[in-house]
Amino acid sequence: MRNERLRAGLTQEALALESGVTRNMLIHVEHGNRGVSFERIYDLAEALGIDAAALMPPSDPASGEGR
Repeated sequence: MRNERLRAGLTQEALALESGVTRNMLIHVEHGNRGVSFERIYDLAEALGIDAAALMPPSDPASGEGR
């Protein structure tokens, strides 16, 4: 998420305001300390101008995890 935020030229504060989440939440998500709901992924993706799938980890068929 951090890479996409930087690519969009947004600060954490700006992305928080655009997406309706808190800056604290973004900090934790970007550092991998917290997950985020699907609803918030869509809010963040919309604010970043990207598809929500770009913010989700790739699937790993061997482990059955991911998308």
